[in-house]
Amino acid sequence: MIKKLLVANRGEIACRIIRSARAMGVRTVAIYSDADAKANHVALADEAVALGGNEPSESYLNIAKVVDAGVSTGCDAVHPGYGFLSERAEFVDAMTAAGITFVGPSSAAMNALGSKIAAKSIAVKAGAPVVPGYFEPGATMEDLRTAAENIGYPVLLKASAGGGGRGMRVVRDPELFEEEFQIATDEALKGFGDGAMMVEKLIERPRHLEVQILADQHGNVACLFERECSLQRRHQKLVEEAPSGVGAVRGDLALWPAMQKACRDLILAAGYVGAGTVEFIVDEKAENFYFLEVNARLQVEHPVTEMITGLDLVAWQLRIAQGERLDLSPGLMSGDRSAIHGHSIEVRIVSEDPERGFMPSTGPILSWVEPTMTGLRIDTGFGAKSEVSRYYDSLLAKVIAHGETREAARRKLVAALRDFHILGVKTNLAFLIDLLEDPNFATANFDTGTIGRDYAEWSPGPIPGELGLIAAAAEPAMSAGGATPAGAYRGAWDIADGFRNARG
Repeated sequence: MIKKLLVANRGEIACRIIRSARAMGVRTVAIYSDADAKANHVALADEAVALGGNEPSESYLNIAKVVDAGVSTGCDAVHPGYGFLSERAEFVDAMTAAGITFVGPSSAAMNALGSKIAAKSIAVKAGAPVVPGYFEPGATMEDLRTAAENIGYPVLLKASAGGGGRGMRVVRDPELFEEEFQIATDEALKGFGDGAMMVEKLIERPRHLEVQILADQHGNVACLFERECSLQRRHQKLVEEAPSGVGAVRGDLALWPAMQKACRDLILAAGYVGAGTVEFIVDEKAENFYFLEVNARLQVEHPVTEMITGLDLVAWQLRIAQGERLDLSPGLMSGDRSAIHGHSIEVRIVSEDPERGFMPSTGPILSWVEPTMTGLRIDTGFGAKSEVSRYYDSLLAKVIAHGETREAARRKLVAALRDFHILGVKTNLAFLIDLLEDPNFATANFDTGTIGRDYAEWSPGPIPGELGLIAAAAEPAMSAGGATPAGAYRGAWDIADGFRNARG
């Protein structure tokens, strides 16, 4: 049994893990950088260890420091959260060598599925459909260029490691292949420390669906239905929902039986244990699906799955790591869609300036007013007087609404965002409201390119009434906060800062 847990992350996910561990009677140890000395997760944990430094490489990405924090405090397990070291096999091995149980898959499974290249090979052997491409380890630029010519343009260059849109470039013109390859490789090296690349045929106007899985140490796998994450800007997810929008609008997802089988076969073939996400792209008519990748960790958008299943996924991660068997309801274990409770939609509020091409906006938060209503969950650690740092991700909050129907969840979320007021840094609140109120969203008529096509010229409207006056008064401080310089590294791409439920 786990008695003391090292939480090897920061912000929202660290707080989330600490709360679930506490409910199970497990003591927790937080780690923190200099910039996070007063962060919520530090105060919430039973103990905390200073790593020093501000940059992720000096703190949350420093394997030696993190392992030492676990050993020095007598931890018997470590939860990596998401981002940072969560998908680094060498981190798993280092913790295991130190006698600390890693809450997640083995390093072998992580190597097999954490690499997009290796995962594609396993998917093919498991019978999952894949997009045509070149996925060989050690591929050179010339290998990929030749493959692109054989596949036919347009193609998509992708980093084998990581995610979040980094190391991903669309190439439509063969003359630009080398330039785009260098950009993608540089992004991959900076973001993940791994410049390995692959290339695949670009599927035009696809939808992005992913399946949440839980797998125990006894060969049991639960496929906890699909999430849809099609609304993205620059490959960054902004709106996520469960079940999928296309399935909800059509009354069912015809692809589900085959998709669930592909997930189960893939996870069993890889010997995967823990929580993970199998991602797919689906063609425009939602008639065919193709394996994309496996995220060998918990996803940012996991709350929407929790809302429709009633599960605590973090608690189940800990229980699986302790060797417990999955004992979910028969409906959840079998993937019976009658076990789905309602619909849930999540949006990500980020500190970005829409008037400056959505550049990150940093500085102090002068005013923070959250909505409160039944069936609404807000995951955040920010508030009035908080400081948005340039060192980490620009995500301020996740707002998650649940309703008996998709339309009920959509309306609740729009109302909540209208009642969410943040001053001091620029945000994408108005942008999110416009997305949710678009008739095409209401009918689930969108794909991964919708925002790039339909919102390329979007700009925020004037702020009405008293809020406009307050915003004007706050502008000097907002300007002083400035924006993160172009190209500045912002740490783990899927991290927020805290967690709480807003209820009526």
